Amino acid sequence: MEIQARLKRSCVPLLALLLVVSARSQALDCEWKDIPRLVAVGDVHGDCDQLVKCLLATGLIDKQNKWIGGTTHLVQTGDVLDRGPDSKKALDLLMDLEPQAKEAGGCVHALLGNHEAMILGRDYRYLYPGETEPYGGEEAFVKAMGPQGKYGKWIRKHQTVIKINDILFVHGGISPTYGLLSLEEINAKIGKSLDEPLYSSAAEDEDGPLWYRDLGEDLEESVKTHLAPILKKYGVKHIVVGHTVPSSGQRIAVRADERVIMIDVGMSQAYRGGPAMCLLVENGKFFAVTPEEKVDLFAQPPQQGLKP
Repeated sequence: MEIQARLKRSCVPLLALLLVVSARSQALDCEWKDIPRLVAVGDVHGDCDQLVKCLLATGLIDKQNKWIGGTTHLVQTGDVLDRGPDSKKALDLLMDLEPQAKEAGGCVHALLGNHEAMILGRDYRYLYPGETEPYGGEEAFVKAMGPQGKYGKWIRKHQTVIKINDILFVHGGISPTYGLLSLEEINAKIGKSLDEPLYSSAAEDEDGPLWYRDLGEDLEESVKTHLAPILKKYGVKHIVVGHTVPSSGQRIAVRADERVIMIDVGMSQAYRGGPAMCLLVENGKFFAVTPEEKVDLFAQPPQQGLKP
């Protein structure tokens, strides 16, 4: 396939780059307080049907895919793209819901994932066969993801890390190095790097917030040690991450004394085929929700079989 051979990114025209930088220079909110209800969905990877199931199960949309979630905040932690055929449908849904939620007093936060960064950097190695067809083919896909393309422009305007109440949300995690920066500095650094040369930018840094995996893979005590000053710095009690499917199985996992919540359950049927499961935080209580159950994440033992 021709697009697979175009892994080396061409230079971004100066005018387009200036427009992108100008757009990113406008301060974006990255902190929200006193939000009584929020939903977080992990890696979608081109499976819009699974995304829809999550949104239906938590009462955010009706059967016509219209927002009925009121003032709820929805966080999608990145990796909508790659590995599945329906990334366009998933992006279109999030783009449609964004203004609907805002009008109702809620919010849709579509965070950047490493696969968004790769696609914007023209790294197409994980594209699913036929994933470009709904966009109009390979050339149309490249244009759509460019700095002035419909989808590329929309993706570029979003944040990498946000804080809601006492929770941080980020795709991969916060490493000790990036934990020295403010949330605004992290978002600016990653946003700017999306249009820097491939494999030499913060968006491609393996210790950066889009790629960092140690919160899900390192030993518990090590995670607690390095995470403690980071949580203190940002004034939070929990960090919610995607990117890494828990080793314990395809369910939301809790680590480091409830400080780390891993919500990538490998839900894409074109990838790992995990459940349509998402995180619900309601009046300070944390639940794992599927179309069939609502489970208290921190209960011992879990309360199985409850309807949302």
